[in-house]
Amino acid sequence: MSLKSRSAFAAFAAALLLAGCKHDLGVYTSVDEFKDPSPQDAEYVIRPGDLLHVRVFNQDQMSARPRVRADGKISLPFLNDVVAAGYTPVVLSAQLQTRLKDFINTPVVTISLEEQRTVQISVLGEVARPGVYVVDSSAGVLQALAQSGGFTTFARKDIFVMRSLKSGENPTRIYFTFEALSRAQGKAASFTLRAGDVVLVE
Repeated sequence: MSLKSRSAFAAFAAALLLAGCKHDLGVYTSVDEFKDPSPQDAEYVIRPGDLLHVRVFNQDQMSARPRVRADGKISLPFLNDVVAAGYTPVVLSAQLQTRLKDFINTPVVTISLEEQRTVQISVLGEVARPGVYVVDSSAGVLQALAQSGGFTTFARKDIFVMRSLKSGENPTRIYFTFEALSRAQGKAASFTLRAGDVVLVE
C-alpha cells in the first residue's frame, strides 16, 4: 500500500470513528487536566490474565506459577482456588501466609508478577499501520504509536485518546502533544492505556 493510500485509509478510519459520535463528541480535555474518576492505584493491583509467581520459602511443593483466571481466582497446592484479582501482591501474600499456617509453621510467602495481562486498543488516523493492537496493561501512548509504525508524513502530531468512562456515554477526548510525550512531561509521562481506548492521530 502506498503512503498516499495508507493516509487515505487512516483518514477514512478516523472519519468512521467520529461518525459514531456525530451527535456529541463528548468531553474534551488535555491530559494534564484529565481527572480519572477511577484512578489506578500507585501499587499494582492483580487482574485476570496476570501470571504470578507464588513462592513459599523452603516449601517448593507449595510454590506455583498460576495465571489469574477470568473469575479472578488462582489454583494453588494445598489451598485450591484462591481469589487473587483485586489485591496487591503484598496483600495477597499476607492472606496466603495466614491460610498456610494450617499446614506449616511461620510460612513466608512472596508474590511477584511474571507477566502482565494485556489490553486491546485501536490506533487510527495518521499512523503508518492503523488498526487494533494488543499491548501490555502498563503501555502508554508512545508504545501504541510505535506499534502502529509511527506518524505518516501528513500527520500534524495532534494526538487524542478516546476513552469511554461510563457505559452508554460518549467518550472523553484526551489531548496529548507529541512534545510532551517524547520529553516525558506532565501527566503524559505516566498515562496508561486501558482496554477499549482509541488513539487518534491527526
